[in-house]
Amino acid sequence: MLKEELYQLCIDFVCNRETEIKKLIAEARDAANNETKSSAGDKYETAREVIQQEINLNLARLSELGKLRATLEHITPTQTGAVALPGSVVYTSNGNFYISIGAGKIAVNSTIFFSISAASPIGSKLLGKKVGYSFDLNGNKFVIEKII
Repeated sequence: MLKEELYQLCIDFVCNRETEIKKLIAEARDAANNETKSSAGDKYETAREVIQQEINLNLARLSELGKLRATLEHITPTQTGAVALPGSVVYTSNGNFYISIGAGKIAVNSTIFFSISAASPIGSKLLGKKVGYSFDLNGNKFVIEKII
């Protein structure tokens, strides 16, 4: 149940970000279409170029969110095992982690989890490891206490 809830919160994170970015793109396109050509043609072209750059930046962000969505689609929230894999919840002596996407801090039933990418520094340290494994990262010691 916990893993399914964390998974859904990550899906919601991606959906909310996609909605925000699509709204920004639509607003920028409206602004570009409403930009009127004035006697100062260079000012008009500059404004349109700035708006286009903003649209391109948001399209790139949307593409990155598509990659996060694809990562989530490869996770089976009901999987269990003794080894930390994408989709695992890993309890350590120095925090609780959900290996999925970098969605940040998530609270479930007043317990804090950090949603991390498997490619992140801590994700790569956890991936493939079992209970009892310990490591140091940025001057902090971590010991894996539980994996679900």
